[in-house]
Amino acid sequence: MYSRTNQFGLNEEQKAILDAADQFGKKELYPLAEKMDNEEWWPEGIFKKMGDAGFIGLTVDTKHGGAGMSYLQAGLVCQAFGRWNHAIALSWVAHENLCLDNIYRNGSQYIREKYIPGLCSGELIGALGLTEPGAGSDVLGSMRTSAVKDGDHYILNGSKTYITNGSIADIILVYTKTDFKKANKGITAFVVETNNPGFKIISKLKKMGFRGSQTNELFFEDFRVPAINMIGKEGEGHITVMNGLDFERAMIAPISLGISERALEISIEYAKIREQFGKPISSFQMIQSKLADMYTWVQSVRALVYTVLSECDTIDKKDGGRGQIHMNTAASVMHAASTCNKVLDETVQIHGGMGYMWESEANRLYRASKLLEIGAGTTEVRKMVISKGLLH
Repeated sequence: MYSRTNQFGLNEEQKAILDAADQFGKKELYPLAEKMDNEEWWPEGIFKKMGDAGFIGLTVDTKHGGAGMSYLQAGLVCQAFGRWNHAIALSWVAHENLCLDNIYRNGSQYIREKYIPGLCSGELIGALGLTEPGAGSDVLGSMRTSAVKDGDHYILNGSKTYITNGSIADIILVYTKTDFKKANKGITAFVVETNNPGFKIISKLKKMGFRGSQTNELFFEDFRVPAINMIGKEGEGHITVMNGLDFERAMIAPISLGISERALEISIEYAKIREQFGKPISSFQMIQSKLADMYTWVQSVRALVYTVLSECDTIDKKDGGRGQIHMNTAASVMHAASTCNKVLDETVQIHGGMGYMWESEANRLYRASKLLEIGAGTTEVRKMVISKGLLH
């Protein structure tokens, strides 16, 4: 019998966290999934509900309003949310890791005290503003959003695109160019508040999958941000980007694991009830072979994802963006994403014509399976990272 709750390698505390997140996801998030997918609809108040349940601010110290958990424990929550509503899981990880954890690790005491408690409670929603139109994988070298010093403020001008939580965010960690002579350096990060003048939402992007997780193009026009809201030092934002990217990759990989688990589960259920030639298709060896392959793929993803998340907990957080952890986080998200794609391909095949129908859960999961081969650095970039480390 396939069990999602009896996971290898987890202690009792970790299993309890996974089980609690799984129950919350099934009860609170799964009922929202179909409407979100059909309408690109976002359920207002869901971040506050997740915060009240203790599922936000997991890697933040308790003295700042967080839970003081490990990356592995936070990844288990992401995995469970990914099973039941991958669109919310994506918005959650954009808030929880790309914005909140990054600000917590790199921000000044002033920034921590001003923004972290609200982000931990879910009263404030966070986002990351990095990618720009035309930038793609060369996001640093192609950056055109500028920040010009003006007294004790900086003036921001430019646009960002493919921004998860863009239209619902109160706080955005924005990367800008303060020195255009330094190619992929000369970058400076700021924490900006979206209710200030000069911030505009240009468009709401309609996606193939992960629908309902709000994705937007943003524009800054003479947007004033206090210099005190700078993350780190001027011109050293590229260090924060590369450091945060490894933890982002490690934390986003569990979404693919959760999707794959759910796909295997519904495939088993369907194979048992779908009859052809007078008997359930689960009795056919070809279907049994597919299920055996899927189970093995899911287990391999679980093993690598858990291992790399645990590694993130043991290294000095300043070591992110280089060395072994840089290779391993790239390998984790690459394997999780590409394997998820294989699992979902077989899921739709097992469901047959029903799997091809838009309204089926198999179809919804299938359309989501491609994104993580593109987002957070494409599969090709991940291979470059790994091979560079091997050949260095």
